[in-house]
Amino acid sequence: MAAALPAGAENRISALHAGAGLLAPSRFLHDVPILAAPLANLLHHGPSAPVWRPVHDPDPDQRVPWTGSGHRQT
Repeated sequence: MAAALPAGAENRISALHAGAGLLAPSRFLHDVPILAAPLANLLHHGPSAPVWRPVHDPDPDQRVPWTGSGHRQT
């Protein structure tokens, strides 16, 4: 479903994944879901489509809608 992306967009999303690993010991990623989506995918599919990548997810191919990011209230 994802459109082909420029290398720059992939690099920035990969950097977010790497940075999220630094926050892993804290509860921040549990309490505040962080999602990233390339503008090209947002324009093509819309912001409600499953084009968002949870930066805390180790699977780089994971895509979710922003309303179903897996965030759980505690």
